[in-house]
Amino acid sequence: MNNCTEYLVHLDSRKRITLRSPKHEYYHVRTYDNGCILLEPRVVTPPEELSERSLKAMDEAVRNLDAGIVSAPIDLSDFQL
Repeated sequence: MNNCTEYLVHLDSRKRITLRSPKHEYYHVRTYDNGCILLEPRVVTPPEELSERSLKAMDEAVRNLDAGIVSAPIDLSDFQL
């Protein structure tokens, strides 16, 4: 069973909230019209921890983009919130 921590928060004078004892340093935040806020943890990897193969693949992708070698546009309209 997942452990759950619940507590009440309020906005400070600069319209911010504070998380208590966060498990991650970075979060992706989604806010919804109904007032819900979704926080998803993000792990940022330092460049020196990326493999040489991954770095080469990223370099090639950027070269292809600069050269106009790209796929057809993808319709993402079904995924908009």
